[in-house]
Amino acid sequence: MQYQISAPLDKKTISQLKAGDMVYISGTIYTARDAAHKRMAQALAGGQKLPLDVQGNVIYYMGPSPAREGRPIGSAGPTTASRMDRYAPDLLDLGLSGMIGKGKRSQQVIDAMVRNGAVYFAAIGGAGALLSKAIVSSEVIAYEDLGTEAIRRLKVRDFPAIVVIDANGNNLYEIAQKEFNTEKN
Repeated sequence: MQYQISAPLDKKTISQLKAGDMVYISGTIYTARDAAHKRMAQALAGGQKLPLDVQGNVIYYMGPSPAREGRPIGSAGPTTASRMDRYAPDLLDLGLSGMIGKGKRSQQVIDAMVRNGAVYFAAIGGAGALLSKAIVSSEVIAYEDLGTEAIRRLKVRDFPAIVVIDANGNNLYEIAQKEFNTEKN
């Protein structure tokens, strides 16, 4: 199926999405990579408030290249999601509803997604220049000293992604592998 969805995400939208669905996301999403996730974990451990309210929001694992003149952002391709796996369960437990990256997730993250009704999307690696065309605006909101790894608020319009792991824990990577092995035999 294909869906036009709005971010932040609501539970009704999330419950409709199934592994393998194509989505076009419009609205507000946030970026954060390794260094920003580490700082957020340190903030939580120290009893401090996070620089963004994760409730219902989507974090895109991405650090952009510099913007060309007249563009809000440079190339904006996904980072390997497993690098954030040690931090994701805590954010999911705080209400994070979606993550965008590339690659597999740990069982710990999948369990937290199911527990909290969240979804993991994949963006196409190597297509950062094309993905940037769906980004309408970009604003650094936290950890500016991290440069490309600062947390940004993005406004997106029809940002293309694929549901890899849905809120029930169905995993497109596993489903596709089983289907391939069945067809091969």
